Amino acid sequence: MHQAFILGAGLGTRLRPLTDRLPKPLVPLFHRPLAAWTLDACARAGIRRFAINTHHLPEAWDVFLNATENQARDIRLFHEPVLLETGGGLANIAPWMDDAPLLVHNGDIFTTLPLEKLIAAHQASGLPATLALRSAGLQKRIALDDTLTRVTDLRHELGRAAGTHVFTGIYCVNPEFLDLIPRGGIIPVIPALLELARQGRLGAVVIDDGLWLDLGDRESYLQAHRELALAPAVHPLAVIEAGAVIENSVIGPQAVVGAGAIVKDSLVWPDAHISAGAVLEKCVVFSGKPVHGSHRAMDL
Repeated sequence: MHQAFILGAGLGTRLRPLTDRLPKPLVPLFHRPLAAWTLDACARAGIRRFAINTHHLPEAWDVFLNATENQARDIRLFHEPVLLETGGGLANIAPWMDDAPLLVHNGDIFTTLPLEKLIAAHQASGLPATLALRSAGLQKRIALDDTLTRVTDLRHELGRAAGTHVFTGIYCVNPEFLDLIPRGGIIPVIPALLELARQGRLGAVVIDDGLWLDLGDRESYLQAHRELALAPAVHPLAVIEAGAVIENSVIGPQAVVGAGAIVKDSLVWPDAHISAGAVLEKCVVFSGKPVHGSHRAMDL
């Protein structure tokens, strides 16, 4: 498998106000846009061509493409002036797709899940689509047959069984899957998946290896920075002035923490400026405006 579709067009409403500045897949995770980690994971699985749909703040995606690490990659942006939902987004990229399987990856998750296991299971099954699932998690909406390789119901919409597994937001589809999606409209993908499940032709593979984190809301976003160690917490290009105290916090490149400032359990985006003497706890500094005074559990 050599091509992937990264879902980047969502509004990121659960992560506002952070997503008022950047699309959700471009918010920084340990100093890099979340989408950069996604592209790396796909590349490790042998994927070389990428389509990304955009809608909210599309100019930020242009900046992302111009970053040095992305200039050598084969990435095509598909702007959606009106959000097409996932099914409509898939239909929209159909002319770009090679006549080959496609990996679809939600843009608001971080994972070290071995994508090659999903790809291998999909290619071996011969089915139109294969979902990557987890055994543990809060939203168990996918029901499987006894072999754990076929989906029998989604969200109990077919009335067959309650969910037992969590959908990761990552799946593979063959070109024939797009025949189930009407062209030229705002189309969700769930009806197409339900139709395959009804026919007994929706595949599944349970992959509990690696990490899988949904970063769609503020708490999960902060938690990821508390639990992961993807890079040094304080970027080498951050400026930490005399007497500043940094505790359990992530400080991005070119960020400045002024003299005597105290930053605890917080996340400071690249280029942010925290003034001398400021005190922050459980904050996200994202706006680009200098931060003064004392703040707790705020987005600044």
